[in-house]
Amino acid sequence: MTQVSSDVVTFEADGSLYAILVSRVQEILDLRPIAPMPNAPAHLLGIIDLRGENVPVVDLRNLLGLPPSPDTPQTRILVVWMVSGQDRAIIGIRTDRVIEVTCLDDPELRPMTEAGLLQWTGGAVAGIGRRKGQVVSVLNLDKLFAAVPVVPVQPQMDAAE
Repeated sequence: MTQVSSDVVTFEADGSLYAILVSRVQEILDLRPIAPMPNAPAHLLGIIDLRGENVPVVDLRNLLGLPPSPDTPQTRILVVWMVSGQDRAIIGIRTDRVIEVTCLDDPELRPMTEAGLLQWTGGAVAGIGRRKGQVVSVLNLDKLFAAVPVVPVQPQMDAAE
């Protein structure tokens, strides 16, 4: 079983509760304009400007195989870091609602032992926890994005260079 020894950020998508380690979250943003990218895959909503840096924003619902939903006043963008190979990338994740920064009821995450029987790999789920008695799927960001091609963040060059 996996231990969660630190706080998590809990958030919602399609009525289900998810969490990621707070150490992976750079910041939580109100929804802002997202510039679409031509010929982008369905999960890539586009790019936002974050203090002069281009940050790609992905749709959590799409990554989790959930149906699309319109944005609401509670829609947020979680700016997180993840690892792809040897590179570290900053990604925005649009989610329905951020709940809180908190600790789980029990720091021990339980695996879904029946996953193999149900023919579900569940690789993006680090484990199942509880918060105030509710089931929380704790996501492993690196595995969530493992099937998604990620380009590492490169410093921007001046046009004069």
